[in-house]
Amino acid sequence: MAQDVAPGAASGYQRLSLWWEAVPVPLPPRPTLTQDLQVDVCIVGAGFTGLWTAHALALADPSLRIAVVEREVAGFGASGRNGGWCSALFATSDAALARQHGREAMHAMRQAMQETVDVVGTAAAGEGIDCYFAKGGSVDLVRSEAQRVRALAEVDEARALGFGEDDVRWLGPDETRALIGADGVLGATFTPHCAALQPALLARGLADAVERRGVRVFEHTEVLDIRPRSAGSPPSVVTRGGTVEAEVVVRATEAWTPTLPGLHRDIVPVYSLMVATEPLGDSFWSSAGLEERATFADHRHMIIYGQRTADGRIAFGGRGAPYHFGSSVREGYDAEPAVHELLRRTLTGLFPELDGAHFTHAWGGPLGIPRDWHSSVGLDRGSGMAWAGGYVGDGVSTTNLAGRTLADLITGADTALTALPWVGHRSPQWEPEPLRWLGVNAGLWAMRLADRSETRRGRPSRVAGAMGRLLGQ
Repeated sequence: MAQDVAPGAASGYQRLSLWWEAVPVPLPPRPTLTQDLQVDVCIVGAGFTGLWTAHALALADPSLRIAVVEREVAGFGASGRNGGWCSALFATSDAALARQHGREAMHAMRQAMQETVDVVGTAAAGEGIDCYFAKGGSVDLVRSEAQRVRALAEVDEARALGFGEDDVRWLGPDETRALIGADGVLGATFTPHCAALQPALLARGLADAVERRGVRVFEHTEVLDIRPRSAGSPPSVVTRGGTVEAEVVVRATEAWTPTLPGLHRDIVPVYSLMVATEPLGDSFWSSAGLEERATFADHRHMIIYGQRTADGRIAFGGRGAPYHFGSSVREGYDAEPAVHELLRRTLTGLFPELDGAHFTHAWGGPLGIPRDWHSSVGLDRGSGMAWAGGYVGDGVSTTNLAGRTLADLITGADTALTALPWVGHRSPQWEPEPLRWLGVNAGLWAMRLADRSETRRGRPSRVAGAMGRLLGQ
């Protein structure tokens, strides 16, 4: 297995990920905020949440004055570095949603997520954004007896909750091998509700699209504080170059939320890392399959995720990087050599034919996890503060649903989206340090232990079951 190219081999923002290398350079010279500004809606963060919100608002009411402020450039964060899964996955499980909000609300949430996969593809095409959207579904491999038990239980639970084979189904070994030529598979679960895409091209294309619709996007504009309405003063966003006053301020900062005053316990930033192979030849793909570019994972506890890219690579990622004390977010955390090496070994274990293949890229970035693993979106009319986030890594599609929901909330539209169970949800704060550091990293350790235990003993891990109950899943 060949070593990958150093993450800093590309120049400028192109070094952020494989995806960013395809972004045309030079980047458009978007302005930096240098004076005070008054608008109707100010959005903090030019990732998917902020851009989809701006897009939906501009479509709903073209007369709105909308400004997006971004510390770096559009698509700098997770939006330009993720695995490119546009899926119907929601951070909170269906069973947990049914317990907390009722079965009808759970089904409404699931339907909205499934529809959103297609909405993203349609919206991208409508704006002329070629992000290589391919709706091939997603296959979750089973490679041990313990995983088989867990996978079949998940299918049974889906049936008990009212979901049929069009939502998720079991594939036997032969069906699985016809779809993906991974090693040692005993079967898989499959859902059609997932598309692979190129996330950086989507994010950059969205930024261009909202500008064409009259939205002002300010890059290299660091936000120092977000202030709610008080004592007759409107909501405002304080930046190094000026203060933006608005009727509504949308916080779309996800993993960077703890860097803002007073929000250091709202979200935990946890790093997810990725590697990518060189373009692979026909001889590899003739056995590996994935002709329709289905995304793939397996039923281990320590999450992995992969896709066949449009240019014939495998882009592959997973969790395992440590949580950093104080919810710290730094560029240096994007690379964890030991985790990157583990990802290369894991992918080669899935596809032994990759032994000796060249890995050309390694990168990473933070995602946001709320204390109860429950994504949320909302608007507080009194303070003028709106928010969305806590996607736990499932944000490529969920951000679009968030943006459309925020647009309805802000414009006062009473729609099916504004009645979804995540609207107005408030997650509890995370514990203060050092309890936060101990708890999050203990959870990562427990998932590693659970996978090792299942490999050794061949039955589902009690540790993993306990963790699931602790998280309310």
